[in-house]
Amino acid sequence: MAGAGGRAAASATSGSYTGRGSSTPGVGGRAEQTPHYTLGLLQTPHGSESTGGSSRGGTRPGGSSGEGLAAGRAARSSAVKPAVSERGESYFGDKSSCVENANTLNLTSSSSVRGLNSTCIGKTPLSSGRSGCRSHTSLMGYSVTSSSAVSAHTVASVIVAVVEGRGLARGEVGMASIDLKNPELILSQFADNTTYAKVITKLKILTPLEIIMSNTACDAGNTTKLFNLITEHFKNVTFSTVQRKYFNETKGLEYIEQLCASEFSTIFMEVQSKYYSLAAAAALLKYVEFIQNAVYAPKSLKVRFQGSEKTAMIDSSSAQNLELVINNRDSRNGHTLLGVLNYTKTPGGSRRLRSNILEPLVDAETINTRLDCVQELLQDEELFFGLQAVISKFLDTEQLLSVLVQIPKQDTVKTAESKITNLIYLKHTLELVEPLKAALRSCNTQLLKAYYNSLEDTRFGIILEKITTVINDDTRYTKGCLSMRTQKCYAVKPNISEFLDIARRTYTEIVDDIAGMITQLAEKYSLPMKTSFSSARGFFIQMNADCSTLPNGQLPSEFTKITKMKNTYSFTSADLIKMNERCQESLREIYHMTYLIVCKLLNEIYEHIHCLYKLSDIVSMLDMLLSFAHACTLSDYGPNMSGKSTYLKQIALCQIMAQIGSYVPAEYCSFRIAEQIFTRIGMDDDIETNASTFMKEMKEITYIIQNANDKSLIIIDELGRGTSAEEGIGICYAACEYLLNLKAFTLFATHFLELCHIDALYPNVENYHFEVQHVRSSAGNKEKIAYTYTLSKGYTEEKNYGLKAAEVSSLPSSIILDAKEITNHIAKQILHRQKSTPEMMKQRAAYQLAMRLVQTARNSRLDPDSLRVYLKALKKKYEASCPTPGKNYEQQ
Repeated sequence: MAGAGGRAAASATSGSYTGRGSSTPGVGGRAEQTPHYTLGLLQTPHGSESTGGSSRGGTRPGGSSGEGLAAGRAARSSAVKPAVSERGESYFGDKSSCVENANTLNLTSSSSVRGLNSTCIGKTPLSSGRSGCRSHTSLMGYSVTSSSAVSAHTVASVIVAVVEGRGLARGEVGMASIDLKNPELILSQFADNTTYAKVITKLKILTPLEIIMSNTACDAGNTTKLFNLITEHFKNVTFSTVQRKYFNETKGLEYIEQLCASEFSTIFMEVQSKYYSLAAAAALLKYVEFIQNAVYAPKSLKVRFQGSEKTAMIDSSSAQNLELVINNRDSRNGHTLLGVLNYTKTPGGSRRLRSNILEPLVDAETINTRLDCVQELLQDEELFFGLQAVISKFLDTEQLLSVLVQIPKQDTVKTAESKITNLIYLKHTLELVEPLKAALRSCNTQLLKAYYNSLEDTRFGIILEKITTVINDDTRYTKGCLSMRTQKCYAVKPNISEFLDIARRTYTEIVDDIAGMITQLAEKYSLPMKTSFSSARGFFIQMNADCSTLPNGQLPSEFTKITKMKNTYSFTSADLIKMNERCQESLREIYHMTYLIVCKLLNEIYEHIHCLYKLSDIVSMLDMLLSFAHACTLSDYGPNMSGKSTYLKQIALCQIMAQIGSYVPAEYCSFRIAEQIFTRIGMDDDIETNASTFMKEMKEITYIIQNANDKSLIIIDELGRGTSAEEGIGICYAACEYLLNLKAFTLFATHFLELCHIDALYPNVENYHFEVQHVRSSAGNKEKIAYTYTLSKGYTEEKNYGLKAAEVSSLPSSIILDAKEITNHIAKQILHRQKSTPEMMKQRAAYQLAMRLVQTARNSRLDPDSLRVYLKALKKKYEASCPTPGKNYEQQ
């Protein structure tokens, strides 16, 4: 990424650190010069960048067979301007130049999104058109949030690139994503079916700020199915298109070789044949480089390949049905599984918990390791509270890393201040390593011991030692803008820079003069004025006074910009505004000189800084495990069982909690690991019988049938309620038989009692029901239903449940009596038609026996003794079902 042609806009300074340059092969055999540093700014060599496609094959993303903007597409390519000017200067200059040249720096054709007015398509100098869905703001100037601001992570900051194969490779999808607040590049590649279930699920988990796709995927009149599905599911996400030629797997591999930190170098072997994920990475990194107006330093990123085989897949519909992270009734309501379990103290811990809930583990060893840790935290209060006290002091370590490894392309006051701030945050973070080690010293479980050993990495001490040679020992992260400004001004020790010391004395004198001036004004007007500060206004005057105490009810005329909140006045004066300007000028000088020193320091510690990836991982995992333990002390997880739908949801939630390593008692979860979890949960509006509800049901069950396998957990509640009873029973019966043959573990709730007789044909079916009791009212003239919330084996013998429910309602008694009479009449007619002869009963018994024997032969895993007992029971049941001569039989 840092090898893109161009020149960094950095002026030479006397104190620059210049690294050693080397050459590496570029695209098309051209050698590219390895970037070097000057005061933390990446200096990129002159010369343009080759954007030619790969010659690996026609179906690969960077292929030469018509990929990108071919010569034959002259009408489109004529609108495309080169990314690098003839002089070899980079288009990544200052922000104003980016805006001025926005119309000439397109990396994709403007015609690629015509006719897609309904789609939220982005337009940047790398893309074709933006409809104003969301404007970009560079995160370079942001500082990491404090641990109290855990909710900050909910703001979307992930950018994802998606590319699909063409021709015979259609359905092979590559994805690359990077969080602008976390320097981790995640690559994925997988074969998906026509529903693109895996793509949609992964994107839902990532909650992207922006999605990048090839311009060929959304050509007007020829959009791909994948593009249509993504835009349908992510209507509030910005879309940007990039020319297909930038999805280049060769360039992607070069980027990874250049940017991947040495600790994660094993990724090369894993991804070198993942052509589509590499192609997505190439387009993504090029795009991020532009919007951030910064590059990632060489050997600075954590890169990992995330396959789908290590986690369970929960489709987005099931995640919504189960209310895993969002409450269906009120999105601001915290009554979700995430809300129940989330007692994390850091943004990183909260992000990890959310990710684990949406993608539970399937590896039993890892799950049990986590459960052991939670058990130890529950049993050792000193360990629990000691760890919690330290973890709560950590800032957003991942975002801190992201800022440290990005190199701005231009020096500004904002970037200087950001670097100084984040060095203070880095010092604060490293000072917590020893207390964290001390808290873990007496732990016993394997994972916690491994974390303790990882914290003994000598690089933590080396970095902190180098920082303390330059930064004052008492420099701390503090809350409050004025307090933090003071920390930044006096961060560097005295006598390191004479000019810096002079500038700081000047700043101190100005601040003292401001305080003195406000004191004199208070004495002059005999008013209780005090000095206040805000980041927006600088220093200003504040006063608590009743309006009646002021002369004529007004402040003296020399005060301006007066605001009043209840009895608090805020204002300034012309002299104070001038003093603020002098203060800001002095502050800029301090920041500039401090920045030069900080950049030198960062260059010295840069080679050791990758140990922070390890620290970030440890902190977020410990935070999540502590959250699990905390949740266990507050709640006893037994199913709520207020009804069958709630019971079914609780089963799925317990399964997810078990697979993420949260503490779940064994009696509530049999804990057969599920690789996929599908749900079709009946909602309140499903009671309506209409075509739209019926179609929604059919879409959901179709999706489940197309994607489920024998390692899936399937939960279906009330299928077939959107149509007639006959059709509903038929659909349910057919779906159940299909799922039974699939051998997926399925829980199927229904009001169709006819469906319960399927256990006569399939030995792997069990019937359960919720018991109810009939209680007479105190007057003795009415009977009402009492719910026991008890699950019992077998199907219910409750008859005319609907009529009994109607009796306790406010329906008129005349209607209920008529309903009972009509029901009895219809029941007699049905019973008359269902009279059975002995021959029919014998045939039915023989058929049921045959089906049971076939199912046993196909699916039984019983040992010989158990199988013998089961077969004897079948024989006994068959003999009992056969008719006795001379007896009159009716179907009961």
